[in-house]
Amino acid sequence: MDEFTEGSYSSQAQSRSLRRTSFMSQSSAQTVPATWPQRVTTPVLRHRLSAASVRSDASETDRSEIVAPVPRRHHILQTESRHWLGTPPLSPYSPPVSPFSATATSPARSRKRISQTLSLNNLSGHDPRRASSAAHPPSLHPYKEHKSEDDRSMARRWLRWMHQENLKAWIVPSLVLASIWVKWAVGLGSYSGQGTPPMYGDYEAQRHWMELTIHLPTRRWYTYDLQYWGLDYPPLTAYVSWLCGIVGSWIDPSWFALDKSRGIESPGSKVFMRGTVLFFDTLVYVPALVMFVRVWQGTRSSRTQNLALVLLLLQPALILIDSGHFQYNSVMLGFTLLAMNFFATGQDLLGAICFTLSLGFKQMALYYAPAIGTYLLAKCVYLGPREGSKLFIRLGIVTVTSFLILFLPFLPPFAPLSAVLDPITRIFPFNRGLFEDKVANFWCATNVVLKWKLWAAQGALIKLSTALTAFGFLPAVMTLLYSGYKLRIEPVTQEAKTTPQPPKQTPILPLLPYALLTSSLSFFLFSFQVHEKTILVPLLPMTLLLSGSSPGELTFELGMLMNNLAVFSMWPLLKRDGLGVQYIALLVLWNRLLGYNPFRTTKRSLIQLASLAVYTACFAFHLAELLISPPARLPDIFPVLNVLISTPVFVLVWLWSIKRGIEVSWALGGLGSRSKATQKPASGSIVAKPSVEVSADGEAHNSSESVLPRASGMRTVSLGFAQGRRRKMSSRSGSVDIR
Repeated sequence: MDEFTEGSYSSQAQSRSLRRTSFMSQSSAQTVPATWPQRVTTPVLRHRLSAASVRSDASETDRSEIVAPVPRRHHILQTESRHWLGTPPLSPYSPPVSPFSATATSPARSRKRISQTLSLNNLSGHDPRRASSAAHPPSLHPYKEHKSEDDRSMARRWLRWMHQENLKAWIVPSLVLASIWVKWAVGLGSYSGQGTPPMYGDYEAQRHWMELTIHLPTRRWYTYDLQYWGLDYPPLTAYVSWLCGIVGSWIDPSWFALDKSRGIESPGSKVFMRGTVLFFDTLVYVPALVMFVRVWQGTRSSRTQNLALVLLLLQPALILIDSGHFQYNSVMLGFTLLAMNFFATGQDLLGAICFTLSLGFKQMALYYAPAIGTYLLAKCVYLGPREGSKLFIRLGIVTVTSFLILFLPFLPPFAPLSAVLDPITRIFPFNRGLFEDKVANFWCATNVVLKWKLWAAQGALIKLSTALTAFGFLPAVMTLLYSGYKLRIEPVTQEAKTTPQPPKQTPILPLLPYALLTSSLSFFLFSFQVHEKTILVPLLPMTLLLSGSSPGELTFELGMLMNNLAVFSMWPLLKRDGLGVQYIALLVLWNRLLGYNPFRTTKRSLIQLASLAVYTACFAFHLAELLISPPARLPDIFPVLNVLISTPVFVLVWLWSIKRGIEVSWALGGLGSRSKATQKPASGSIVAKPSVEVSADGEAHNSSESVLPRASGMRTVSLGFAQGRRRKMSSRSGSVDIR
């Protein structure tokens, strides 16, 4: 019995196996049929039967030896870290069903149980296979205590059912179609400025740009009738408006008749305009999301990746603004996300082109520019003087060429050089003032007490805003640059006859999402002329980090809090647009899909208590707004209260992103002391600094097989980025020496 119990069995399982074996040794001769052991396929059962038969015939074969099979651990248990799988620890011992047990089932009952398991009951949380029995007592099932948390998530239950029904290939198409349906349903409501002449709203602005781009020459696009929704977005938006205007004119020219179609609100034009948003969203943003979960979360299971895709596709804030309020923010965000994906696959030039397209579509992409630019510069530093200089020159050529192509119609020989100033002055509207509407940022929150516009001139406010914004993203910039320097590749030895191929990815890549969050939040909180919907820019990296986390982690709690508060912060805008029903429906749907309910948690951490207080304040705000009319002397009291509730949350996330960036850099070795290696590198080899795998709980694991964290079933830094499979280094590229 010592051999049998050797392995991973607990002491409780040992005593239980002793009692069961003793029982079988006493009753096997009377109750077990002679032909039954041949039908047994479980190795443990074979062992017990052999043990019982040997002991019952001890008088004949005293020298018989029991050889117990070596228990084999499940392959999941062989990995160093498996918490990201979203599953509980496996039971150390699962006793088989005894043939004498009352729980033994007949073939007919087994078929019935299988049919129940594959039924839609799983969507409601009922799984007969997990029911406890005499052979499977509750104490041996640690999964049972997590069952309620998993079953709260409608998305998890649906994905589990799709896998059980062998419909894995239909999951992504179903999710994309479901997201399109939800966006179209939101678009059935009103939009920005509907029925509010003379200026209407953003819907009319986008339609008007389609009108003027198809009727006027390029030079007049940024100068025509600026008092009525003059074009103030970069050239790529103008080109997209021109394309949509041409297609719309083919359908009905009256929709875009110059100066005669202003304020048109016909059902046909509304369907066309809503359709353009869905088309470009599906063309750019949705593929970027699918690529993201496959590239950045490649080490995770397909079910977990699809769950992340559900979270990203149905993000309520972006749907409410683009499909409800009416804009094309998903195009800008999609190009930025494509740039991140190409950076992750080592295609930096394609990533630079995509980010240039993002800047060329909306100037709000500048919120990401410090992080993106610093990451590319840090990679050049990481690659060393030779390879880094080559990459720097290529990136400069690609970026400048991309911008020249975007602004080509405003440059010689197509237009005088002074014509390029027209779009530039419209893109950066410094003459509008520090802020217009009540936005959940530093200026509006502190303006309740300080009244910035009264005691400071506009020029001074611009300088102060620029300084605070730079101070806000400086930690992310310094962390990226210093980490790239600390982890840089050692120069190749003189004996090397061939130049090896440098690694495509860098160990500083996990810092990029945190740097994007820090940079964009610093712009949102401190920069000049910010709108409510600008929160979508920092919300993208936060939601990406959220998609790689698990319930209970700090990243998950902060990600859910920021997403919900971002929608809440836009409530004054959504209320003006008449999108109250969509506001409530999308928030409930998204949180229900993810199984998030902060009021249901019993054991709460500090961040969960803070979240509970914030949500309580939001509910009290809506209740007060519904029951109490604002006083005449304080007409903006509710928008101001909204700002005061939302701004501390965004400041908290900004501080957390700085902290996490420093922690991740420290874990990767970027902020540690540079090791003084004495081992001489082999000829023709690249010597890189030790790379460390950082899991979502902040634990670091050294890697000794590649420049980057291994793809051995472990996640790296929140997102689960698969930083390359085990690379097979060819003789041409040389070997990688990690020290």
